[in-house]
Amino acid sequence: MKKKNPIRTVIIVVLITAGVVLLVRHFHVKNFRIVSPGALYTSGQLKGMDYTRLLYKYHIRTIVNLRDPAEHLEKNWYPEEITWVRNNGVKYVEMPLDKNTSKAAHFPDADMQEKFLDMMADKENLPLLIHDGSGKSRVAMLAAVWLAKSRQRPAREILAEAEKIKQEPLVESEKAFIAGIAK
Repeated sequence: MKKKNPIRTVIIVVLITAGVVLLVRHFHVKNFRIVSPGALYTSGQLKGMDYTRLLYKYHIRTIVNLRDPAEHLEKNWYPEEITWVRNNGVKYVEMPLDKNTSKAAHFPDADMQEKFLDMMADKENLPLLIHDGSGKSRVAMLAAVWLAKSRQRPAREILAEAEKIKQEPLVESEKAFIAGIAK
């Protein structure tokens, strides 16, 4: 009878685990969320094959970038994004919002809200993906605008959806913003 080699077993388990982790990370889009199938999706910053996966799986026609121009220098993502949208015929719109939740510029103003609602009303732009660096607070606020003004959802549902997108409790200024747009 053969003796089992515990070192060999450990090596096999480690290799299988590493393979599974790499596959999950390869196919994971940072904070991706389906707000409304076929209409609105949110995420953090895309990279590499994320763009292509979302294009083919969800048929994304428009990407709205909420990152401030000062963030364009981080990790060289901006040139990759611009090149990809040009090469794949995807519309690209920049609507910068400040990432600091204590600043008024963190929230979409009336002009930005109107522009976004106009984009969402045009079926040629859908499905649409909004993203920022993390895919949390800024995208949650813009998604809340659409949910409040186009879908006529009650404030409690919008607050719940915004918290799902943000993946943490909303701060008071975010709750106040949503209460204001949900009237």
